[in-house]
Amino acid sequence: MSTAEAEASQAAISDAEADLLLADLIDQPALVLAVSGGPDSTALLWLAAHWRKRQRRGPKLIAVTVDHGLRPEARREAAAVKRLAGRLGVVHRTLRWTGRKPASGLQHKAREARYRLIAAAAARAGATCVVTAHTIDDQAETILFRLARGSGVVGLAGMARVRPLVMPATGVFLVRPLLEVAKSRLVATLLAAKIAAADDASNRDPRFARTRLRTLMPALVSEGLDARVFARLARRVRRADAAIEFAVAAAASALSDGAADSVWPERGPIMFPAQDFAGLPAEVALRLVGRAIAWVGDEGPVELGKLEALAEALAAALAGPVRFRRTLAGALLTLANGRIIVERAPPRRARAAVRAPRARRQGKRARIGSQR
Repeated sequence: MSTAEAEASQAAISDAEADLLLADLIDQPALVLAVSGGPDSTALLWLAAHWRKRQRRGPKLIAVTVDHGLRPEARREAAAVKRLAGRLGVVHRTLRWTGRKPASGLQHKAREARYRLIAAAAARAGATCVVTAHTIDDQAETILFRLARGSGVVGLAGMARVRPLVMPATGVFLVRPLLEVAKSRLVATLLAAKIAAADDASNRDPRFARTRLRTLMPALVSEGLDARVFARLARRVRRADAAIEFAVAAAASALSDGAADSVWPERGPIMFPAQDFAGLPAEVALRLVGRAIAWVGDEGPVELGKLEALAEALAAALAGPVRFRRTLAGALLTLANGRIIVERAPPRRARAAVRAPRARRQGKRARIGSQR
């Protein structure tokens, strides 16, 4: 990084920059700002409030803080956000995650609860956008985290600037206007404005994987792998992912007699000509099968590792006279009569009832064989 780039990464965000970062939100009726009280989200609150004051028209701002009930300091931090929001002329709401907390996967469950609560608050306020303060540093950590967890192309595309929140059907979207901004610049913005922010000690708790990965970043930076490099990787992967998705849509149409996946039968079966399917690039075939399983199945998202194992077995069956019949995520895949058939799997009890007599027959044959 050059001296000029280093200085720029420490500079406070100007009014002109803030106007550009938030420009595409000007026509929204209302914006919900997710503000935890930490430096990043506090800077978002400050920037958004001053941006709104500079506009002749614009959305109503509502700051929302979620108290997960996990730290005694959380209530005090929410109160501090409320005071700052009041000074800035922004409405504030504190939401609480109540009930028993999970013994494992706490950060993931807390994140799910947070977005669920915020999405509900947005719906009540008539807002279609929830704005968060994710930075380019968060993007780098996310990609590193997903890489460590074995993510595929979709995961390595990182966080998108805009995505549906919770479920697309809610009509609420998550917007990250600061995704190309360094965290250090948000800290500099608060220092220039003389605004204090909370320090969440859990962000340094080594029990959490993200915290442990965060400690690796200085060593990676010394090797040239700074946040900008990870962000550039994410942009390139998103570009490649879009091309693959285009190819998958084309394959779905070509192999389904011109019908795209959006008009597949609700419960199947979905059928593909085996020979044509075998000619698809591996990634396109993988995603097409994944889409079909997700369409007819009833057990939620398809795990990538399990989908890859199934696709490899299917490819082997297509290459030779091998019987293929597998279930995954509530879908049944069969290779028969030159076609790949994807349909809803029978209930688990029915599958178990079919397997039990077969197991008894196999056991009987084994006993007979041992007597010979």
